[in-house]
Amino acid sequence: MSDDEREEKELDLSSPEVVTKYKSAAEILNKALQLVLSKCKPKAKIVDLCEKGDSFIRDQTANMYKNVKKKIERGVAFPTCISVNNTVCHFSPLASDETLLEGGDLLKIDMGCHIDGFIAVVAHTHVLQEGPVTGRAADVIAAANTAAEVALRLVRPGKKNKDVTEAIQKVAAAFDCKIVEGVLSHQLKQFVIDGNKVVLSVSSPDTRVDDAEFEENEVYAIDIVTSTGEGKPRLLDEKQTTVYKRAVDKNYHLKMKASRFIFSEISQKFPIMPFAARALEEKRARLGLVECVNHDLLQPYPVLHEKPGDYVAHIKFTVLLMPNGSDRITSHPLQELQLTKSVDDPEIKAWLALGTKSKKKGGGKKKKGKKGEKAEESVEAEAMDTTANGAASTE
Repeated sequence: MSDDEREEKELDLSSPEVVTKYKSAAEILNKALQLVLSKCKPKAKIVDLCEKGDSFIRDQTANMYKNVKKKIERGVAFPTCISVNNTVCHFSPLASDETLLEGGDLLKIDMGCHIDGFIAVVAHTHVLQEGPVTGRAADVIAAANTAAEVALRLVRPGKKNKDVTEAIQKVAAAFDCKIVEGVLSHQLKQFVIDGNKVVLSVSSPDTRVDDAEFEENEVYAIDIVTSTGEGKPRLLDEKQTTVYKRAVDKNYHLKMKASRFIFSEISQKFPIMPFAARALEEKRARLGLVECVNHDLLQPYPVLHEKPGDYVAHIKFTVLLMPNGSDRITSHPLQELQLTKSVDDPEIKAWLALGTKSKKKGGGKKKKGKKGEKAEESVEAEAMDTTANGAASTE
């Protein structure tokens, strides 16, 4: 077997080294999320918080695999974004932006880390207040978290992507919320944050994806965004877009000098992973990015909004489909939620009661113990009342 064949063969979870890299990236990311969350206070500047998250990931990953012969790429896989209230996603402002957090804001923190191209991503929702979250804000967070818990149990070998799409919409409806359209959960592969196997958030005539079946040793970024509004977000201002990814399959001879300069900088610093424009020289970036986007050299991640007054929640996690079951490697505990809705639907309760570990070896009790530890991490019991407590039972 040639080195190339061996490398190709070992790039999934059947290689313990690959599993270690995913879990190391996830450990750094969970700590980065905790750090950013601890700094989220009224009057904190959003750009400073985003930079803190990115800097922490860069510093922590730089300390890993320093003494290996072959250089290992590592660092930020998705720039830290903090989207507030009815802003849905991708708000990661330029250094000159003065936007501040305010008490009572509902924040969505979204970020990613990779080691050797093995990517962990996470998104978490938090309300900037003391005490329990109440009313519709609590409902929309519980809708996202419960949908995420159901997705965790349905993204398993043998199940289909459309099963997950239907289930998460049913969960959101139980909380009188909508799953936000246009959000995709992608398979993750080495250096690929948007793999071809996809779970659609909402089935619609405009967005079609191929039917797919989940398989052992795959990795997915499960991405759930819920809204108390219509779930049809809009782009209000293209100038707010600051997150981009190099479209590696596109070529074009740029006309403007500023565009060529910026594109060269992007190709050197961010050849594959998404990045925030504040990492570039700002004046040139403003000029040069437009031509790059217009000619499809960069894929923009637009800042989208629901209507003012709508609440939007975002939960994203990375799951490894291991031979012994699903392993959710990124998460953060939720605040206490006091809901106006409860889950009474027997089908949703049955989904939540599914185990995430397979029963291939040994008795059920050991499995339950392991699941119990994981349940603490994903704080199922905090999202709903009794329904989530059943989540640790076996299939």
